[in-house]
Amino acid sequence: MLDKKSSYKIVFIIAFLLCGAFASSQNNKQKQLETRRQELRREIQKINELRAENKSKQKSQISLIEDFNYKISVLSNLIKVTNQQANLLTRKINSNQKKITVLRGELMELKKDYAAMIVRSYKSKNKQSRIMFLLSSDDFKQAYKRLQYIKQYSDHQKQQGETIKAKTSELQATNRDLQDQKEDKKRLIADNKVIQKSLESERKQHEVLMKSIKKNLSLYASQIKQKQREANRIDREIDRIIKAAIARSNKKAGKKVTGSKSFALTAEEKVLASNFIANKGKLPWPVERGVVRLGYGTQRHPIDKSLTIKSNGVRIATQKGAKVRAVFNGEVSEILKMKNVNPIVMIRHGSYLTIYKNLSNVHVKKGDKVSTKQVIGEVFTNPSNGETILSFTLSKGMNTENPASWIYKM
Repeated sequence: MLDKKSSYKIVFIIAFLLCGAFASSQNNKQKQLETRRQELRREIQKINELRAENKSKQKSQISLIEDFNYKISVLSNLIKVTNQQANLLTRKINSNQKKITVLRGELMELKKDYAAMIVRSYKSKNKQSRIMFLLSSDDFKQAYKRLQYIKQYSDHQKQQGETIKAKTSELQATNRDLQDQKEDKKRLIADNKVIQKSLESERKQHEVLMKSIKKNLSLYASQIKQKQREANRIDREIDRIIKAAIARSNKKAGKKVTGSKSFALTAEEKVLASNFIANKGKLPWPVERGVVRLGYGTQRHPIDKSLTIKSNGVRIATQKGAKVRAVFNGEVSEILKMKNVNPIVMIRHGSYLTIYKNLSNVHVKKGDKVSTKQVIGEVFTNPSNGETILSFTLSKGMNTENPASWIYKM
């Protein structure tokens, strides 16, 4: 069994290791939050740049509300992340203040012991010299032990001095960290005040716009429904094309599967699909610069909460003349042209498809092999409101998936 002293020692070591792990975890969390904060700041910058580009154009009320909603969402997230950083810094500041108190106490005790040791050493030298202390030994063995004692005492003095020096350096370093953390916290609080003002301004403008819209809500509701019907019409046509492509792939592979929702793959296509999956979360954006105006999935409409929007992909606002890029290697499976609809490009990546809607110019043709980031066309810019919106969809066979899970930092 362990004695009491050994038990205390083990408890101390465990506590020390846990403190180290906690500090490391806090540092990692702080880095992650700072990275996220910078991403959100860049997102706001992109929103502001796109707004400035289209300032001279008269946007629709629906588009303006979408703009406000998105920026309010990003600003709110930025405030939340900044608050998390400030709270984490507060905990670190409190921890360092406690550490400084403990270090000061330890340093005081060390200096007190060291001073007492010096006094004892001085008194000992006055009573008898070290040589006399050795010569007065009864035998060689005793003289050797006395010599060892003198050496150990001298080493202990030296070690005590080094410990004081190390503790002093540690205290100074902790004090510096504490000051840096206080400055960082002050900076974050100042930043948050500026963001808060911007958020309040956006919310006020949003409220004013919503009041004017509510005066003629039925008109906007009618426009929203019409827009959704058009989106559903395009999605149905895309589904029909995918279904036919799946049937052809199954027939080619000799499979008689009716109503199948996935492609029968060749060996080459299996490798392509596997590589596509391996890059989940790392795929490049389909445009170089842009912000997500509308996310994936079924959601309440920002103007009329009684209406829902079904979005099979994401809508990305970008700048005029933006180039559309393939997000991965693949083959152009279809160039879709419908009445009153801008061209749509469909690219197949084995069992997966990426679909690029609302293009003005298309630089590829059906059957072309494309590579990651290859320019396949340009996004259409609406001449009446100056909006340049790319609709982007990603699906596995007939089943759509959230592009935000696949595209890097979407």
